[in-house]
Amino acid sequence: MEKTYVLKGKQEPNWVLVDATDQTLGRMTTLIASYLLGKHKPTFTPGVDMGDAVVVINVSKMRVSQKRLDDKMYHRVSGYPGGITSIRMRDQLAKYPDRVIQHAVWGMLPHNKLGRKLLKRLKVYAGNEHPHEAQNPTAIV
Repeated sequence: MEKTYVLKGKQEPNWVLVDATDQTLGRMTTLIASYLLGKHKPTFTPGVDMGDAVVVINVSKMRVSQKRLDDKMYHRVSGYPGGITSIRMRDQLAKYPDRVIQHAVWGMLPHNKLGRKLLKRLKVYAGNEHPHEAQNPTAIV
């Protein structure tokens, strides 16, 4: 009878740098979600936190189709009656470009305590500068 090896214990996450310049939104966010979950590692175990920390830069330079910029809407609710607020993707990218990436990646992560913990390891910046040089992130893509 074969036994299944399940990795236990806390591992220190590696740091990964993703440059979003001329990358499409969907393909880039699937890669980011895969690195956050740890699916790129041979010891991947579902439900165990073994992913890497991801730093995304140049989000304002990523590619999105014109139709999506006009048609995609982001909604948030204040909790009060009639308290729904909607914003187009074009306006969201202009005002808060980091939220576009975070929203897309959150849809690809598990919606539980583990997913919320993994999302905290995602650091998104609109420009080229980021304060994580001390972690020596390795560039991918």
